[in-house]
Amino acid sequence: MQPNTPRHYVSSPALPGVGLPHDRMARLAARQAFVELKRDFMDAVAKLPPPSGDWLRQQVRGAEEPTDLWLLRGPVFGALAGICPVKRSQRQLLRRGLDALFLDSGPASGFSPF
Repeated sequence: MQPNTPRHYVSSPALPGVGLPHDRMARLAARQAFVELKRDFMDAVAKLPPPSGDWLRQQVRGAEEPTDLWLLRGPVFGALAGICPVKRSQRQLLRRGLDALFLDSGPASGFSPF
């Protein structure tokens, strides 16, 4: 790197292909999946009673990355516990969304590659 060359003009070997159309499409698809999951979380916590419902709504609203929602899954599933059919369907919807976004989020099985 030349001493007078700004860092953002130097190509980075750690980021090959940045800016190519298929990379942009992958980023858009990932963002769309996050937004859909965040909407599902917002719907799930919308009618939870205060004070935990208020806290969960604030946390979900402030989520900026899929990891934020992943970290909130325990409290949200805990708040949706019970046999009510509506809560049950919301839990299933959230699980499907998390499974789609986080490929390794399923339960561990006894079968694994060596």
